[in-house]
Amino acid sequence: MHPLLFSPLYRTYLWGGRRFAAHFGRQLPDGDTFAESWELVDHGEDQSVVREGPLAGKTLGELVRTRGEELLGRHAGIAAFPLLFKLLDAKRDLSVQVHPDDARAARLSPPDRGKTEAWFVVDAEPGSRIYAGLRDGVTTDDLRSAIADGTLGDCLHAFEAQPGDCIFIPAGTVHAIGGGLMIAEIQQSSDVTYRLFDWNRVGPDGQPRQLHVDAGLEAVTQFGPVTPRRAAVEASDAACVSPLVGCNYFGLDLLTPARSGQSEWQLGGDDAPHFISVLSGTIELSPAWNMPALKAGDCVLLPAALGPQALTGTPGTQALHVSLP
Repeated sequence: MHPLLFSPLYRTYLWGGRRFAAHFGRQLPDGDTFAESWELVDHGEDQSVVREGPLAGKTLGELVRTRGEELLGRHAGIAAFPLLFKLLDAKRDLSVQVHPDDARAARLSPPDRGKTEAWFVVDAEPGSRIYAGLRDGVTTDDLRSAIADGTLGDCLHAFEAQPGDCIFIPAGTVHAIGGGLMIAEIQQSSDVTYRLFDWNRVGPDGQPRQLHVDAGLEAVTQFGPVTPRRAAVEASDAACVSPLVGCNYFGLDLLTPARSGQSEWQLGGDDAPHFISVLSGTIELSPAWNMPALKAGDCVLLPAALGPQALTGTPGTQALHVSLP
């Protein structure tokens, strides 16, 4: 097995735009509602497909089932890859949402995983806001009343987002991504979302979009505000791996370069897969793989069987590193 490059899966929603082209230089079809680019997914019919190399055309799900020990190492034996990584272009505000935890999602028909996630702000227009958690003292009864009278926004903890902010959203947290943001998101591989509020707007058909008030309020388990995190990055002569989030489902780190010259990161060797998403600059894999350098917007999955890998970055490179605990 070798490093795996996948074709992105695009999702169009009314809040999307075209920044995947403007920011990452991607070729997009016509249209201005490209909202999400799924870079790593194994969830039912939604599948990442290997785009080149000996395994071209294979889905991530196929590799989990047929070559799980090579791909997953000590995590082999699971039915599907447990994480989903996506890029989001929020030209407009997303609806206010909440996701269930594992126990609640398991009771659904069909059952699913819960959805704990983390966001990394890649780009932010001035004044762009993130809504994460609730203001101090807000209760479930307050939420229900505010949904009914169209004022739920007043219950949300909000702040102006900056590039480099990381926001950890455990399942059960009320949240929304504001317009003007480009976000990298790592989450449990789940597709269960409850929409609590849509800012009193209507959909393309002129009607309000469906809300999931009862199920959503039942899923709310996290109260109080969520504050952003930032990697502890210091200019030095050594490239570093700076932790952002560590939880039961994933680890998220920021790879930052040395002060000058080429930078090298050592990843892997723990009998587990590793995923890299390049945000700026370029990263080269080992010359043994004979692969072109990864540029901003590119992603790669390093199977567990590869063992330790050296990644080399040019000055100014930043990347996200996702691992399984």
